[in-house]
Amino acid sequence: MTDLRFTIVALAALALPAQAFDLQGHRGARGLAPENTIAGFERALALGVTTLETDLAVTKDGTLVISHDPVLNPALVRGPDGKWLAGKGPPIHSLTLAELGRYDIGRTNPESAYGKQFPEQVPADGQRFPTLAQVFALGAGNKLRFAIETKITPDSGSDTPDPATFAKLVVDAVHAAGMADRVSVLSFDWRTLTEIKKLAPEIPTVCITQVSRNFDNVKGLSGRPSAWTAGLDLANHDDSVPKLVRAAGCSTWSSFYRNLTPASIAEAHALGLVVLPWTVNDPADMAQLIDWGVDGLITDYPDRARKVLAEKGVRLP
Repeated sequence: MTDLRFTIVALAALALPAQAFDLQGHRGARGLAPENTIAGFERALALGVTTLETDLAVTKDGTLVISHDPVLNPALVRGPDGKWLAGKGPPIHSLTLAELGRYDIGRTNPESAYGKQFPEQVPADGQRFPTLAQVFALGAGNKLRFAIETKITPDSGSDTPDPATFAKLVVDAVHAAGMADRVSVLSFDWRTLTEIKKLAPEIPTVCITQVSRNFDNVKGLSGRPSAWTAGLDLANHDDSVPKLVRAAGCSTWSSFYRNLTPASIAEAHALGLVVLPWTVNDPADMAQLIDWGVDGLITDYPDRARKVLAEKGVRLP
């Protein structure tokens, strides 16, 4: 069994796509600075990430802004009075950009279960929801890349634009910023990704997957395809997630890191896919995934990843 495992890893390395290792700062550097804020993105940049990974929402007046949650999250958001929201706030899609600008996201509520996950996070009071254009501006004069996730689900309803509208807004913003060669668009809900490929096939798309007891966005139910995979049925692709990802037109497979194996990485590489696991925060897991031949890491702690990469002799561009 051991010999077989090392053979699989060796084959994965041979099939590795010809590209530099990609270190992505998850929501900026969520473990170290307030997530999805300019302060957090600047911290990630200072730590030497190659890509900023972030999330998109759309305001009532059609502006793409940065937020993981389609609604205002009481663990992250303080109102104009400086107090934490008492409960879930309104959808971002129901607020204008000016209205959204009244809220402070410069720290995590330390009393919340969410906030207690990130004891190393340094607050930066006064941070507002950035626009995508403001984040793109951080790429001026450097080679920084951007991985932007459309936060939409099959059940989003009026909390988000429909997939086609969302995709059009993203494509227009990427083209307006001249960032088509530095951006990839990712999503758990692949409907926006297929719309983007129709509008701008030159923009790489990234299919995100998770298969777990609590959430599975690739396996369908009752003989029907998953609602998350834009009509594609895993059963029609040999029950292979990499084959399903390729069929969706994605060039990168971003898998929950615990779902990956040496064999699945090798299969994905043989199909020409880049493999980018999320969200990897333990140095031991980082080291194992690097040994298995992944093409990058998405992490809340770029500082930990930089140390592991140095120990492994992996250089970043």
